Amino acid sequence: MTAAGVQKIAFRTDASLLMGSGHVMRCLTLADALTTRGAQCHFISRAHPGHMLELIRQRGFAVTALPAEPPPQLGHNPTANGHLKEPVHAPWLGYDWQSDARQTCAILAKLQPDWLVVDHYALEQRWESTLQPNFQQLMVIDDLADRPHQCDLLLDQNLGCLPQDYVGLVPAHCTVLTGSQYALLRPEFAALRAYSLQRRQQTLLKQVLITMGGVDWPNATSQVLQALMGCTLPQDCSISVVMGLQAPWLQQVQARAKDMPWPTEVLVNISDMAQRMADSDLAIGAAGSTSWERCCLGLPTLLVVLAENQKNSAQALHEAQAALLIGDVSDIATKLPLAISASASHHRRHEISTATAAVTDGRGVGKVLQAMRVLND
Repeated sequence: MTAAGVQKIAFRTDASLLMGSGHVMRCLTLADALTTRGAQCHFISRAHPGHMLELIRQRGFAVTALPAEPPPQLGHNPTANGHLKEPVHAPWLGYDWQSDARQTCAILAKLQPDWLVVDHYALEQRWESTLQPNFQQLMVIDDLADRPHQCDLLLDQNLGCLPQDYVGLVPAHCTVLTGSQYALLRPEFAALRAYSLQRRQQTLLKQVLITMGGVDWPNATSQVLQALMGCTLPQDCSISVVMGLQAPWLQQVQARAKDMPWPTEVLVNISDMAQRMADSDLAIGAAGSTSWERCCLGLPTLLVVLAENQKNSAQALHEAQAALLIGDVSDIATKLPLAISASASHHRRHEISTATAAVTDGRGVGKVLQAMRVLND
């Protein structure tokens, strides 16, 4: 902590066309909340294709960019602990973990943060232990429970996850927060919750929202629009598609939207997602971190799994009857029309809304800050 008593928080997280934007976005949510409590936040993020360095700066945070491509002699080299299995997502790092640790250490040595927050599927205890001299405490944000960590606090915000999922993966002293009650949502979601839930009393299906993540590498959005053309929706229905500026299929989606039989708008890098969700009657969305935003607002959702690491949370939402699970991207053409029919009645949408609203109340950030002990006096 600085002499003035201001806590310094460093974040190590990445975005890319491969991994999407969710890791950076939830770290930004936490950083916003920390800043309102007087903390100083600094991001360390690699400049992969599809990075979000400019967005981080636009949100008012200092960010140090790590180089995108390793020198030719670097790669995923054998390590001194070669008997340890590499994380499944190790290639997402773009470097071998030792090089990433050295680069990050050089930055942290100057910052000397009170907390380092790490949100990256490619990093685990070897990287974390290497950096230990350069921070006071370590928080890991994870969704997978598939690798060991050397941390003081671990957050897994997915529905159905339990602390025992991390037994043997974290030290005995580590505080483990699991479950969607800890979901990191921006404050506007909780603020709009009452309004959104009240809107669920209406009987008409007039606004459909499609959100397949900021990148949507498999182009699920185009497939959803194509499948919808064979569905029965009310004539006065309208469709909103939300995408990120880095989405590689953006132009194709924009072109397809013009051919839809219902008014269809394509919105890019919006800042009012909570209001858009609250004003929608049905969502067709990816099973990523935006699931918890939709749950907070009780928005009935037809759920698509875009990546292997989304399957567990998608299944948990399905089992809780908090979403209708379409399946993988390859299932959209055949199963989306059936899901649209199944959610056509107001009674069925209201059932889903009631179940989804019970998943999280949108106040997870405050619970996480309590665990970090970063609070106003």
